[in-house]
Amino acid sequence: MPLAVQQFWAPHAWLDPVVESEVLITVSGDRISAVVPDSGPAPAGATVLTGLTLPGMANAHSHAFHRALRGTVQVGSGTFWTWRDTMYRAADALDPDSYLELATAVYAEMALAGITAVGEFHYLHHGPAGVRYADPNAMGEALIEAAARAGIRITLLDTCYLSAGFGEAPNRHQRRFSDGDATAWAERAGALTPRAHARIGAAIHSVRAVPAEQLATVVDWAAERRAPLHVHLSEQTAENETCLARHGLTPTQLLSEHGALGPRTSAVHATHLTEGDIKLLSGSSTVVCMCPTTERDLADGIGPARRLATAGSPVSLGSDSHAVIDPFEEARALELNERLATQRRGHWTAAALLRAATEDGHDSLGWPEAGRLAPGALADFCSIALDTPRTAGPEPRLGAETAVFAATSADVRDVVVGGRTVVRDGVHRTVPDVGAALARAISAVRSAHP
Repeated sequence: MPLAVQQFWAPHAWLDPVVESEVLITVSGDRISAVVPDSGPAPAGATVLTGLTLPGMANAHSHAFHRALRGTVQVGSGTFWTWRDTMYRAADALDPDSYLELATAVYAEMALAGITAVGEFHYLHHGPAGVRYADPNAMGEALIEAAARAGIRITLLDTCYLSAGFGEAPNRHQRRFSDGDATAWAERAGALTPRAHARIGAAIHSVRAVPAEQLATVVDWAAERRAPLHVHLSEQTAENETCLARHGLTPTQLLSEHGALGPRTSAVHATHLTEGDIKLLSGSSTVVCMCPTTERDLADGIGPARRLATAGSPVSLGSDSHAVIDPFEEARALELNERLATQRRGHWTAAALLRAATEDGHDSLGWPEAGRLAPGALADFCSIALDTPRTAGPEPRLGAETAVFAATSADVRDVVVGGRTVVRDGVHRTVPDVGAALARAISAVRSAHP
């Protein structure tokens, strides 16, 4: 049966590293089959995109249920650890049905922001007190279904989370996260199956949450499947200090000793690193996933992203706790944070930041065929308006700079995933009122655990 062929015409498109005009994108099935710049006016029957077309964005680090915290955790002060107590209360309130509704709305919000693939760092596995659901993967399956309903791709990073801290049993909230040991985690995670829109990866929550002697089980599980492996790394200085006291090693050194570093691994945050840590990460080509809007929201600090990238670590971006969901804000924050830390400008080009938000992010999630506008790539792309109060003025040839340093998610107009239009003229096709969907889902969470 012949593949369905569609044509999309972009007034301007970022064809890494430059912006071209009058770009005709031909899609056969779910793949781009041709990209022709200077094609002339839009042909009859082509879908005319808005403004500047970009590859779809990859949100490489998400905790969907954290979206219920937005606003509520901004009252008063506190620390990462007090914020975590509020997060636990939201987790306590969820079941597979309510998580499906919440995650569908959250992923629809991501689609509106130009995100076409999400890496869901998923550790909310079981029912209250840690009792397994009849389907032990019911919560993970809810996330996979939510992505399908929202029209985006997902890499479910099933997370091993076994302890409250080095040598500490899970607290009453964390019992929902724990499988008991890494072998039981591997057995449960092994029952998850990929789908056309969904791939399965693994995650080590952190070196404090997985005992050192069990790290290899998770590493081997991912290696056998050639699946992505993600890990929270050195987000807090307290984790570093305790790891040194317990093992005589930094968290990076501990992961290295157990074979957890490498090009399929993404170290999330990597905020507080030693010189030796930087050498280990970059020398192994470990990806570093920065989440600037969450890192600043939680007062975590500014990680050495530029030094890591210069030394050889690819960089991806994530919205993590969803203080905001805006890949353009994450990208520009990477540069602006460096400016604040160094009192110097020009650490990243706009093209490099877009690459982190698109191609490198997809690579980190196990979608190497996505994240670029080129023949053979998945037909995942988005467009932003160039005539809004934020984006009006610059010449189209400066579209990459405009996207990174001026645009916001509110400027996204069209989103296509696998050749299927998910967002048109700023409206989600299957979740037409995303704000109302979020309000309903979050209200249900708060009602279940006020």
